[in-house]
Amino acid sequence: MSIEETIKEQIDSNSILLYMKGSPEQPQCGFSAQVTQVLMACGKRFAFVDILSNPEIRATLPKISNWPTFPQLYIEGELVGGCDIINEMYEKGELQTLIDNAGDTEKQSAE
Repeated sequence: MSIEETIKEQIDSNSILLYMKGSPEQPQCGFSAQVTQVLMACGKRFAFVDILSNPEIRATLPKISNWPTFPQLYIEGELVGGCDIINEMYEKGELQTLIDNAGDTEKQSAE
């Protein structure tokens, strides 16, 4: 499986996915720390990928997403944005709504 396929699979199989530096328990940059705090405040579980321990993902994801920086938040397969956008959406209440609705519509397999 190529790194692009791996990234696509990660995004497709997690309704809320954060590509970040470190982990939610031990973020390795201030931006990742801010985003994980906001996501935790929203009260719904989310998956994460530590790009520091996955250098191929770190190098490839910005080309795929057309977003140069980390963290990158995906909800229902769509890039929401980075730290500034996520904080702004949280302050306006938009992020909570997006997160509350994530995973409500289960993806159906095409059998």
